[in-house]
Amino acid sequence: MMKYKAFLIKYAEIGIKGKNRYIFENALVSQIKCALQKVDGSFQVTKEQGRLYVEALSDYDYEDVTEALKCVFGIVAICPVKIIEDTTWETLVKEVAKYMEETYEDKNFTFKVAAKRADKNYPYTSPEICIEMGAYLLEQFPELTVDVHNPEVVVNVEIRSKAYIYSVIIPGLGGLPVGTAGKAMVLLSGGIDSPVSSYMVAKRGVEVEAVYFHAPPYTSERAKQKVIDLAKKVSKYTGPIKLHVINFTEIQMYIYDQCPHDQLTIIMKRYMVKLAEALGEKDGCLGLVTGESIGQVASQTMQSMAVIEEACSMPIYRPVIAFDKQDIVDIAEKIGTYEISIQPYEDCCTTFVAKHPVTKPTLKSICKSETHLEEKIGEMFQKALDTVEIIEIA
Repeated sequence: MMKYKAFLIKYAEIGIKGKNRYIFENALVSQIKCALQKVDGSFQVTKEQGRLYVEALSDYDYEDVTEALKCVFGIVAICPVKIIEDTTWETLVKEVAKYMEETYEDKNFTFKVAAKRADKNYPYTSPEICIEMGAYLLEQFPELTVDVHNPEVVVNVEIRSKAYIYSVIIPGLGGLPVGTAGKAMVLLSGGIDSPVSSYMVAKRGVEVEAVYFHAPPYTSERAKQKVIDLAKKVSKYTGPIKLHVINFTEIQMYIYDQCPHDQLTIIMKRYMVKLAEALGEKDGCLGLVTGESIGQVASQTMQSMAVIEEACSMPIYRPVIAFDKQDIVDIAEKIGTYEISIQPYEDCCTTFVAKHPVTKPTLKSICKSETHLEEKIGEMFQKALDTVEIIEIA
């Protein structure tokens, strides 16, 4: 098997960013370097004429490196590449044949050569390279068959200051590099939806922080650990996450004692977004992110979400708002959070749920109920902020 010394990294959406493209390229380089710090080996990441390359400077594990790169937003394809210093035709055709010999044990497949001549001084044009290279490979490996329309293998040959040969293409996640679209505060629960929302908003380049509302003794330490475990899974894609753990028990019980029980969840979530906003403003966040999906539960009707959102001035982004539950589960399984999310440790959102919660609350009725909290809620709110626990998730 071919032992690759380098990888060609392809991006898509970054390429249409015009004069700002270099900002996104630099961010992608930074994210690649961060991802590779988690695997054994030494690597160099370089930019060259709209291409990014990862070059191994030491021994490394191929699977570990490709798995790390597959988790970096902004990459659409990872191509293990053979780099040829000597681009003379005689050397090039031999090296391409050697590449085919080492890469494919069984050569009973259709193929074509796709050439790109960035070095316009090269003596062969791109079409000539395709024709002559294809003929040479057929001569060396008679079991091959040419199919220029729908080949099983495309042998890519790029001529620059060096020659680059690749045919294996490993799909990446796409999206934009994390950090290129600002920062947001995710309301992270132990459920299925909010970790998926964290992943999805990060895919659009948003740096993620998170807040978890803990309510001991009604929620256990295992429920808290569950959220930490979810944040660790998500951080594989988002990069490091600053997790804020707020003790919500006092506020939750005060709401329970003072407000109508059918409005409990709505009022509780209004104070959650207020607390999340206060933390987000302190850390430079531009919005909040939740895992809400229209109609999934009583607090996620359009009327309920409108009343909850009124409690803060920051925009609330809901990446899974139009998803069916199965759509969300599919992504959760893909990113490895589903099995953690379904563990039977309840969070504070499910501990005090009314038998018949209001589904079409009005802002007027909710605000009227909240007047019963005025005596102590301000003090409790500040105490919750002052006692927040910070957990750095790497």
